[in-house]
Parts: sequence; C-alpha cells; structure tokens
Amino acid sequence: MKLNQIAGKEGSRQARMRIGRGIGSGKGKTGGRGGKGQTARSGVAIKGFEGGQMPLHRRLPKRGFTNIFALKLNEVNLGRVQTAIDKGELKAGEPITADALVQAGVLRRAKDGVRLLGGGEIKVKLAFEVYGASKSAAAAVEKLGGSVKLLAPPKPERKPKEKPAAKAKEEPRAKEAKAKEEKPKQERSTEGKPKPSEGKPPAPKDGAGETKK
Repeated sequence: MKLNQIAGKEGSRQARMRIGRGIGSGKGKTGGRGGKGQTARSGVAIKGFEGGQMPLHRRLPKRGFTNIFALKLNEVNLGRVQTAIDKGELKAGEPITADALVQAGVLRRAKDGVRLLGGGEIKVKLAFEVYGASKSAAAAVEKLGGSVKLLAPPKPERKPKEKPAAKAKEEPRAKEAKAKEEKPKQERSTEGKPKPSEGKPPAPKDGAGETKK
C-alpha cells in the first residue's frame, strides 16, 4: 500500500453542492433560497425567528437569577498548604496570603480571595490572611497556636422582627358608646309638645286662618 492509495471510507466524503449551475443541478435558478423576500438576499440571518410564532427562547420559563455581587473565591484545603510547606514552596514563618499561594503555585490566580477549608491536616503553626475560612479549618489552625485573619467585612447583624403589640385596652369612652348601642332604644320624650285632643281631629284651616265649617 502506498500513500496515494490511502482513501477514506466510502461515503465519509461527499462532493460539495454547487449552487446556481442550472436547473438540472437540483439547486439552480434561485439556489435554494426560494423566491424573492428578505431571506433571498445575502447577509440576512434571522436568528430565533419562527415565522411569527412565539420563538423557543421566549416560550421556555425563566429559572433563577445571576447575582451581580457574587464573589469568585479560591478554595484551599489545609492538606494542600501542608504539602506546599513540605516541598519548600511555602515558609511556615511567613503569613500565608493569596499572593503567597499564587507565587508558590498552589493557586493559578487570586480571583476575589481565598477561602480556607478543613480538608487534610496541618502539622505546623501557621498564620493565615484569607477572605474566609470554615469553622473546622479555623479550629485546626488555632489548635496548633496559629491564627486566621479574615479579610471579609463582617456581616451586618439582623435585628429580630418586632412582634405586633397586643391590642390596647378599650378606652372608657369607647366602652360607654358600645354599651349605649347594645341597650334598647328608648322612646323619645314628648315633653313640651301639645297633646292631640281626644275625639275628632282638629278641623283644617284655610289660607285666611279660618276654620272650614
């Protein structure tokens, strides 16, 4: 077998379609672009357009959000730091910061800070200056006499929500008004008004003030 005899598997290579070479080619005349219209022109790319129906990227529901204030932190375990100290890449007497970890090759870049995790074990006293640290990592460092200085600003304390105050006792005036509403309505007194005469009702008076006979 020679190099000029080597060929791909049958069907793996197909000839390119030659557009606009006559009607008999199968892609002649309009060249597969249809007739007239916007898409018949060159330089047109209607991405996501589905002929007027609601496109897929608008039919799908939204999920979650992007926190623009989120920080990208590097996570480093205690065991990885101890390995770098054993190799001589880090010095135990110097503070271990993000820049020191980058220079030692433990991290590729500092990003927004370093978060210390408790994976692995350390054997020497170390002083860390990191953005954050887990409780287990801080306890392991302090157990050997080391220190962990946190560079992250302290979180503001949340004030407990005040419970709604108990309803104030009703004022005496309100009680009196309520009691009056509950009592049956008394008949209005008719003192000072003339009583109607018994028997026939009084004859109506005409415009002149005389009684009609």
